[in-house]
Order: sequence, then C-alpha cells, then structure tokens
Amino acid sequence: MTIKGRWNQILDRLLEINRIAWLAYFDARITGLEEGQLLLSFADSEKFGGDHDFARVRNPLHAEQLSGAIFAETGIRVQPGESR
Repeated sequence: MTIKGRWNQILDRLLEINRIAWLAYFDARITGLEEGQLLLSFADSEKFGGDHDFARVRNPLHAEQLSGAIFAETGIRVQPGESR
C-alpha cells in the first residue's frame, strides 16, 4: 500500500510519538513524491487569508518523526517537504 493509502495510519502513529508533530502535519495534503521527498501542501483558504511560510517555522524534529512514522507504517524512507 502507498503512503497516501496509509496516511491516516501514519498520522495515528505520529500522534503516539509526538502530539505537536501530529498537529503540524494532520491537515497536510500529499501532492507528490519526487526523489525521496514526500511533497505536502498546507494550502487552506479557510485557515490562511494571505501568504504564509509554514516551512520557515516548522521544527526539523517533527519532520524526522514524520519520516519515522512513514517508514514504520510502509517501509518507505522519505523526507517530508512542502510543495510550491
């Protein structure tokens, strides 16, 4: 099964590891996979009225924890990144 197909289970595992990391990623949408990087979109017109740079303030530890949760659920090693 793909990462997208197991996304809810991945997020459940991330919640067990770190609730703050889960909060950072629970509303992300998977937009692609390129060269070992899982591309995520945080665009949500209901939450942000203008431009925002979520990547600038995201904790790198949370990305590592998400990568670990993805690997634990799928056996796939990827790094999360933000699609542009």
